[in-house]
Amino acid sequence: MKALVVTDKHQMELQDIAKPAVKSGKVLIKVAYCGICGSDLPRYFEGGVHAFPQVLGHEFSGIVEEIGEGVKNISVGEKVAVAPLIPCGVCENCQKGEPAMCTQYSFIGSREQGAMAEYVVVPEKNCVQVPDNLSLKEAALLEPLTVAIHGIERVRITAGVEVLVLGAGTIGLLTVLSLRAIGVGNITVVDLNDKKLLAAKEIGADETINPLTMKLEDYYQTHRLPEVVIETAGSSVTQKQAVEFVAKRGKVVYVGTSTRDVVFDPETFEKILRGELEVTGSWMSYSAPFPGYEWEAGLRYMATGEIDVKPLITATYKLEDAAIPFDKMIEKDSADVKLLYAINEGN
Repeated sequence: MKALVVTDKHQMELQDIAKPAVKSGKVLIKVAYCGICGSDLPRYFEGGVHAFPQVLGHEFSGIVEEIGEGVKNISVGEKVAVAPLIPCGVCENCQKGEPAMCTQYSFIGSREQGAMAEYVVVPEKNCVQVPDNLSLKEAALLEPLTVAIHGIERVRITAGVEVLVLGAGTIGLLTVLSLRAIGVGNITVVDLNDKKLLAAKEIGADETINPLTMKLEDYYQTHRLPEVVIETAGSSVTQKQAVEFVAKRGKVVYVGTSTRDVVFDPETFEKILRGELEVTGSWMSYSAPFPGYEWEAGLRYMATGEIDVKPLITATYKLEDAAIPFDKMIEKDSADVKLLYAINEGN
């Protein structure tokens, strides 16, 4: 089969590799669409993989082509999306029903073969059935949507609450869609890219701010501070701003992954104390029973039309295009949000 293989830092090849064999309790997926996640960028550009060679890809959908011995709940021909986390099932956290906290987990697309390939083998329990009225292209966005859903569920958000979303990348925009679906009030989105801010406005953000033209300090001189801040950019700047620009007794959720030191000066840190802020992190998107309510909710939101992810899919590529979409993702001021490989296109 054909697969995109990362062979070294900043090196990716389209190779013919062996089609994976189905084992007991697992299923063979004919991959339809696979998205490129921001976490895939350092795996390719910086060689940040566990080992070479590595087939990336953990945001994907496809058709079940073959089932292994003991598979009972999935049938050949079914449309599925796949949860990429493979928890060990035996550690203390798994036993407590907290798969995302597993200490011995594997992960499709980083610790084992991913879905930037024509076929991939996955555990039966990782497959979620896609409703007939939902396309496989849309279903490929289920995994990042569940990350957004899990993030907003980390704190109690009441109807009508004002929310600030820091970052208008894929997770930030999916957070906007998820917040709108649960009925929050005013949503303000902050990003340095005006094209991404326009996308945020088009999908439901009430206000957008580009700090290059409007400092948050100046904006919040005349606007009420939000009760909830969700940080999705993973920037040391926005991670500090999350605490600076939230109302007293407010709630801060950190979703974006840190890549640099995050430094709080004493005055900023004291806002946590004096404001009695609720500050929490959000890691992946899983709960019990595995893969969790986030996956059921995401499918339902998309199938009912309460969340429309189609505007976020800005381009599709073939495996033969290799690293072209990776390069597109890091272009300055890019309008692209979610780029997909269309591998075996389906419904």
